Amino acid sequence: MTVAAPPLPGGLGRLHGPRRLGGGSICAVWEGTLDDATRVVVKRAPYPVDVEVDGLTALAGAGAPVPGVLAADGDVLVLRHVSGDPDWHRLGVRLAGVHRATSGDRFGWGRDNLLGRASQRGGWSDDWPAFFAEHRLRPLLTTGALPGDVRRRLERGIAGPLGELLGAHAPTASLVHGDLWSGNIVDGTWLVDPAVWMADRELELAFTHLFGGVPEPFFAGYDSEWPLAGGAEQRRPALQLYHLLIHVWHFGAGYVGPMVDRLDRLGWH
Repeated sequence: MTVAAPPLPGGLGRLHGPRRLGGGSICAVWEGTLDDATRVVVKRAPYPVDVEVDGLTALAGAGAPVPGVLAADGDVLVLRHVSGDPDWHRLGVRLAGVHRATSGDRFGWGRDNLLGRASQRGGWSDDWPAFFAEHRLRPLLTTGALPGDVRRRLERGIAGPLGELLGAHAPTASLVHGDLWSGNIVDGTWLVDPAVWMADRELELAFTHLFGGVPEPFFAGYDSEWPLAGGAEQRRPALQLYHLLIHVWHFGAGYVGPMVDRLDRLGWH
């Protein structure tokens, strides 16, 4: 069944030539033009879009390449259409610049927001391992598709070695996109669909590495601007657990295997 594009908010008039875009698993998205021929992307979300506007505004303020917000009302968001020639190296450099936007040692965010459909709890803490454990990992341990033995391994890791592992290098709290994978990068140039907060920047790159699809020049560009601290590869499996738990929450047991792989690498039995 064809789903019609929603009416446009903010006095933008009609959407001409709407074309449904594929690739998303959470929202319905169309592209088209306004009365003045401005190309736009219209998103209907299963959540209030003000949380996405908040994220795009924060990223834009830190110099990230994000589309402009033209209107937002309830569950409908209208963005300026973006495109370009891929420049992955430049994008990596720019992301490192975004990560230099810092709140010092205050991890978290000033409000609850969303990663997909899952809630990300707001609040602030100067203890990175504790915030990651209690505000990110532990709330997802009740996910129904998570087997009991895997849940128990996670609980033991959170209660035991996680704190020492993540706290060893005293990270700065950096502004992160929060959901940075290939599907949220347009033409190797633009960042979309954020789930922002202040985190150890290693979390961002750990997820970007998780499923592949982002080419090596992106990471080379990032490293040329701000290399990660020593030991990042040893911390990466623990940081990847958050997005794997999010995927189990959204999509089911198909993501349990990669989670077990990370637990094995960490030696969490």
